[in-house]
Amino acid sequence: MGTPGPLHDPAPVTAEPDPRRWRALAVLAAMQFMLVLDATVVNVSLPKIQHDLSFSRQALSWVPNGYVLVAGGFLLLGGRLADMFGRRRMFLIGVIVFGVTSAACGAAVTSSMLVASRFAQGMGEALAGPAALGMIPLLFSDSRERMKAVGIWGGIGGVGGTLGPVISGLLTDVDWRWIFYINIPVVIFALIMAPRVLPESRMARGGHSIDAAGAITVTGGVLAIVDGILNVSSHSWGSWQVLLPLIGGICLLAIMVAIESRSSDPLVPLRFFNNRTRATSNVLTAALFATFVSYAFMLTLYMQQILGYSPLKTGLAYLPLGLAFGAGIGMNTALMPRLGVKLLLTLGFIGTAAGMFVASYMHADSSYAGGLLAGLIVVGLFTGICLPGLINGALHQVTGQDSGLGSGVQTGMQQVGSALGLSILLTIALRHAADHIRTGTPVAVAQTGGYTLAFRVTAIVLVVAAVLILVLLENVTAQPRTALAEVSPDQVDS
Repeated sequence: MGTPGPLHDPAPVTAEPDPRRWRALAVLAAMQFMLVLDATVVNVSLPKIQHDLSFSRQALSWVPNGYVLVAGGFLLLGGRLADMFGRRRMFLIGVIVFGVTSAACGAAVTSSMLVASRFAQGMGEALAGPAALGMIPLLFSDSRERMKAVGIWGGIGGVGGTLGPVISGLLTDVDWRWIFYINIPVVIFALIMAPRVLPESRMARGGHSIDAAGAITVTGGVLAIVDGILNVSSHSWGSWQVLLPLIGGICLLAIMVAIESRSSDPLVPLRFFNNRTRATSNVLTAALFATFVSYAFMLTLYMQQILGYSPLKTGLAYLPLGLAFGAGIGMNTALMPRLGVKLLLTLGFIGTAAGMFVASYMHADSSYAGGLLAGLIVVGLFTGICLPGLINGALHQVTGQDSGLGSGVQTGMQQVGSALGLSILLTIALRHAADHIRTGTPVAVAQTGGYTLAFRVTAIVLVVAAVLILVLLENVTAQPRTALAEVSPDQVDS
């Protein structure tokens, strides 16, 4: 993917840190809260949306997947645009797109209108997300402060993700459309405050192009593959409904590789993955989000359609997960400067695997305390322990030239991992349920069995990921104050 170039280590500087950095972080974190919230807030509302807009269960997965796939596919392009044209500028453009499309989602009157609006909403995150995260290592030159800022960033985003079901439950009892309308006040706040507290920054000018073809082909390829995998739940592997999108998606990804290998300025230069810790952290990010998002999606369907919970009760049921997640973030933020990323990530992945295994023991008539609570707490706690470490690992030794690219890759892996993981694991669950229903197993029992099988598969994936951490990851710890070398003073404006 282009000609490899050297990665420069950060160079020490003596400049004083930006006095606005913590206020800037508050603005960025508030918007990140909403961006992450929108990836999860729909979960509790899905049964109501399914009923009101006449979705099939298979098509229903496009409500979360439409958002995360477009966001993930175009985050790399968004990160590069932020590096080239200014991170504050692209952040503001992304916020505007996100606000307008949030209103369109809330106003949707058909299933196709909602899915199309979710696709467009994902583009807003693709522009705003990497620009925001790319500004953090520039605002916080001291590595200890940066670790703390990244922990806060990850914690706020994580709280947005885990509170999504609670907020969704509260609003869905009124009208599910409000899960989208609540974005608008935060969008207005960000548009007012960002020009006041965020400095503009960009890479050194000259010789860079916009690789839109690479972004389009990778997004189209992943979308097609997800569609093919989802079709397996209702068609055979040899049917055209499965083979056509799978083959088409693979061809698009092959075209993307060809485009990138010949591009003088590819979306992701090969040199970016020369750093083993960065490459491994991005793969681990995809694995973690694939399992976590699938767990929340299927658990929501289980609580409402098997146990008969209301949207509000479902949302409140997720509170222990959110509290445990926040505790995990706090533990990581406190311990990572002393223990490093490797140890905490190993413990986090093994603990999350244990939580998924515990969750797999639920039954069609389980009580909340006996069948769900332990899994929610363990999964939430250890996933929270993982997240800041993954972000720090993915941005390890990223230069100022590539800070937007680095954040785009990491966030893109979150989104693409979520969508692929959900499509694969939901297909496993639905096929298992359909096979057992045909043999006379009660529907509720068969569906629950499908979900628990998917949870056990995720536990195995996470254990394999923990082994990769031990073998491949460096032990990243805090270093003396550094700055990102390739952003010169004339490239950071007030």
